[in-house]
Amino acid sequence: MLIPFVCIGIIFYFLIIRPQRQQQKKLATLISELKTGDKVITNSGIHGIISNVKDGSTLVLKVDDGCKLTMDKAAIATVLKD
Repeated sequence: MLIPFVCIGIIFYFLIIRPQRQQQKKLATLISELKTGDKVITNSGIHGIISNVKDGSTLVLKVDDGCKLTMDKAAIATVLKD
């Protein structure tokens, strides 16, 4: 009776929990390695270039020539490669 529950738990771990943890670790390293000049896309779809990485959890994102946004680092979804 206990064996099917253990098997379901193991399958649940390898199909759902483990990949999600790996993705969270990858995103955490990506956020910690942000630097000035990186081209990024935010969770809301805003494309921009990082103009200043502040101490703490914020950064300044240059969207256009005269437009800069102060954003939380957690809002960064991807870093674009040249």
